[in-house]
Amino acid sequence: MRTTPAKFLIIRFSSIGDIVLTTPVIRCLKQQVPGAEIHYCTKRSFQSLIDSNPYVDKGIYLDGSLNDLIRQLRTERYDYIIDLHNNLRTRIIKLRLAVPSRSFDKLNWEKWLYVQFKVNTMPPLHIVDRYLKTTESFGVVNDGKGLDYFIPYKDIVEPEWLPITHRRGFVAYAIGGQHHTKKLPVARMIELCRKINYPMVLLGGKEDAAAGEEVLQALGDKLIYNACGKYNLNQSASILQQSALVFSHDTGLMHIAAAFRKKIYAIWGNTTPQLGMYPYKTNFVSLENKLLPCRPCSKIGYDQCPKGHFNCMNELRFDFDLKELKRGPGPSTRRTGPER
Repeated sequence: MRTTPAKFLIIRFSSIGDIVLTTPVIRCLKQQVPGAEIHYCTKRSFQSLIDSNPYVDKGIYLDGSLNDLIRQLRTERYDYIIDLHNNLRTRIIKLRLAVPSRSFDKLNWEKWLYVQFKVNTMPPLHIVDRYLKTTESFGVVNDGKGLDYFIPYKDIVEPEWLPITHRRGFVAYAIGGQHHTKKLPVARMIELCRKINYPMVLLGGKEDAAAGEEVLQALGDKLIYNACGKYNLNQSASILQQSALVFSHDTGLMHIAAAFRKKIYAIWGNTTPQLGMYPYKTNFVSLENKLLPCRPCSKIGYDQCPKGHFNCMNELRFDFDLKELKRGPGPSTRRTGPER
């Protein structure tokens, strides 16, 4: 175990969820290695995830040219690199900086076997625990505190900004997803929201606004507030933090909700929890169609179902009973609908 101060460079270029999942590495290194200085390198588009993290001493951002980035990194004179991405670009960085490094094992062979032949040899470890293995040689151990997400004061969403029907309590539903096969079709989103039957805030980017509007038109503004595209990432996180519980596809907002220890109903399409990226250190329920022999069809996702039927989402059963909401707001903020 090293006892003299060390300067660490942590690298993870993308994406939102993956970066949030690296936060225990940042925290544990900072708190457990005496005098550790932590720099974090990612894409400029993810700067908001890093700037407010008190365990990061400096954020360094990729704007375009990898050569320019490497020149900047060389001036910092790092003692160690913690590579939590382990792709071609990070291998080039490690080679050209020529300092000791620890690299995350992506388990590509195991994932390939699981996706292509449904032979699951994945270790029973969450990806966070695999990330943390890169720090073991420094005497770092998992502190068990889960994920971090820090919201700057300027991005805290005040309750008064929400519709009056949602100020006494609401469910957040992250309707987005990086790939089509990770998202419920809109008709099924409507069915799910009708089943939940509680004031809901729909969260997502501008690309999800049209789907959110369809849900709103089907169920009405007393039940649905379509916030897709209206808030930045930190503001969306603030809404998650204030929610009673969260429904989410396999996407970055699911991991942000886990950082706030929210109960999460995780909706799985082409991916599965066995790939190791389920909600970490929080109470969650998996909603998935376990009867399909074609799942998982990808470790990431597709623009359309490779089989054409999309039964992982089309035949997904909404088997849950939201008992925790029965103690929530009274009838004035509820909408009459089908029995749950």
